[in-house]
Amino acid sequence: AVALVALAATTYFNSFWRSEPYVVVTLVMTAILVPAYVYILLTRVHKAYNAALEANLAKSRFLAQASHDLRQPIHAISLFIACLRDARLGVEEQQMVNNIDRSLQSVSRLFQSLLDISTLDSGKISAQPEAVAIGEILQDIAQQNSQAAQWAGVTLTVVATHRFVRTDPSLLTTMIQNIVSNALKYAPGGPVLLGCRVRDGKLSIEVHDRGPGIAAQHLPRLFEEFYQVRERGDKDTEGVGLGLSIVQRLATLLGLEVSLRSVENQGTTVVIDGFDMVAEPVRSLEAVRAKPASLLDGLRVLLVEDDVNILMATGILLEKWGCIVQQEDALPEGKDVTCDFIITDFDLGAKTTGTDCIAYIRRANGRKIPAIVVTGHDENRVRDDVGDPQIPILSKPIRPAELRSTILALKLQAEQQPVHA
Repeated sequence: AVALVALAATTYFNSFWRSEPYVVVTLVMTAILVPAYVYILLTRVHKAYNAALEANLAKSRFLAQASHDLRQPIHAISLFIACLRDARLGVEEQQMVNNIDRSLQSVSRLFQSLLDISTLDSGKISAQPEAVAIGEILQDIAQQNSQAAQWAGVTLTVVATHRFVRTDPSLLTTMIQNIVSNALKYAPGGPVLLGCRVRDGKLSIEVHDRGPGIAAQHLPRLFEEFYQVRERGDKDTEGVGLGLSIVQRLATLLGLEVSLRSVENQGTTVVIDGFDMVAEPVRSLEAVRAKPASLLDGLRVLLVEDDVNILMATGILLEKWGCIVQQEDALPEGKDVTCDFIITDFDLGAKTTGTDCIAYIRRANGRKIPAIVVTGHDENRVRDDVGDPQIPILSKPIRPAELRSTILALKLQAEQQPVHA
């Protein structure tokens, strides 16, 4: 509009322009057509952007729903496998159980990678820093990967450390787990070392392997999503190439730096750097985790889970650990709910959640009973709903050792400092 007004004014006051009408017409057409063309282009770009945004949101919604639905059967299968391990099976049957467990772990790791990248894309993850014993985290990861290391023929060694740092233990565990999984996958048959080093007042975590190493041309792209090192004739390996991308994103979230160096035929080293060291806290819940399972004998557990398979599998496992289990597939209103411990799913149907269940049971018993919430949803969202930092949130699928150690920790903590409602 301004251009047309300017052209009209110039034509009116300029005799040369009035004598050249074709020039004026050309300029007027240019003043109209160019903005119109730009407007059309911007409109198309805007529509394309909205379509891409909607597709991305649809992908996130799909992965979120699929993650919840897929967690349930994987969680149930892992619990049934744990029950089978405690059964008196023959050598051949035990080997079959081991093979099933190995395949399930592969599926679980792949599924967890897709879930992690989807959750990171959603921007819903926030760090919850606290004083963390690095040595305990490294030992836990080594223990969780001991079976996988045995299958890969890897000697997994942890260098002991008593250092404490301030970070988010859950996110840090995910980072190290992805690095260790890569080492077991790409460097089978050799040693893998986990340890710490202090540089310039900061602590770093290092994972070393003695695998075939990585060619120099691949190194700049290793942290890209879905990038995998593939050479002609290489055998297939599990995974989709998201492990290091997840590590990089979590490092950025935690304010850390990740670097990788590798030499062909010598091995690979991944370093997570930038941890702020802190003093050891006065008390740590982790200090009581590694207790014998006999401490669970006679523990009265109320188990609330709307999935029948998971309810049955978890109940069998708890009973094998010596617990007295009351199984419920919904909020047990109007029933005897006397118990020492609560394990509840988050979604219980009928607009009821694990938060409601815990509050109801605690009111019925007149005391603050230790509780665990198990969920297939985003852990941060569930934690916000529960609103109690003393109630652990365990994400499906749960390894039996993780469930048992969490129960033991809460039980012993309640015995040392009983809290009444």
